[in-house]
Amino acid sequence: MSTTRSLRRSDPPAEAVREVLKNLPKVARLDMRGGSTHYVLVLGSPWDDLVGIDLASGSLIRLRVPWTEANPPDLSAFDVVEATLAADPETDDLAHPEAATVSHLPRLIGSLRGRAVKHLLTRVQAPLDGPLLGFRGPSAPFWEFDGTRPSTALVVPTRGPQLLRRHEDLSTWVRFGWERDDVWLRCEDREASRALDAARRELLSGKELATALGFKPAFLLASLSRPYDGHCYKICVGLLPRA
Repeated sequence: MSTTRSLRRSDPPAEAVREVLKNLPKVARLDMRGGSTHYVLVLGSPWDDLVGIDLASGSLIRLRVPWTEANPPDLSAFDVVEATLAADPETDDLAHPEAATVSHLPRLIGSLRGRAVKHLLTRVQAPLDGPLLGFRGPSAPFWEFDGTRPSTALVVPTRGPQLLRRHEDLSTWVRFGWERDDVWLRCEDREASRALDAARRELLSGKELATALGFKPAFLLASLSRPYDGHCYKICVGLLPRA
């Protein structure tokens, strides 16, 4: 039985999250030392890793979580989890400088909403000052990364988004405007794929997309995949409401 799922059935009250925030010391930089404990606001939780905001530093973080078929990722946007980094957190991945390996499955504390979330999202929102994730095109060779470019970005689309189903492989894609660019990203947000399935549509946008998701998507969480055939690909791991 999934440890995360059993916690989901009896979510702790919001006071638990408020107590964590009240007692959590603020730090200027993300602490990536082995064995350190982090409280993270979840933004996206695909199979590869968990992407969120470290509440102590306000920085984006990627946690490599040992999900299994018995314990699959089932966390939702704006859940708050406690996670401890492994003794060797493997923080030397130049393609994913925000990534660290955890020692075990994260523990669900509760969820966070309202102005506190809005403030955190505003702080990490990606600026419109260049191509998404620092390079043009859908992918780049792994050997080109040197640890200076972010591997995840919280995006406010300038147009869209649209959610689409591709005929060839039944994959889910999100299309949106990023300044002058027309961006297409493979979407690994499970709820987004389920929304397409439930609507029995191959394209959703505008009010229809908001109805299918249950909220108007205000943010997209873009991330860089792990290397496949020597390349890292831009993907979307979350469609998020305003807060």
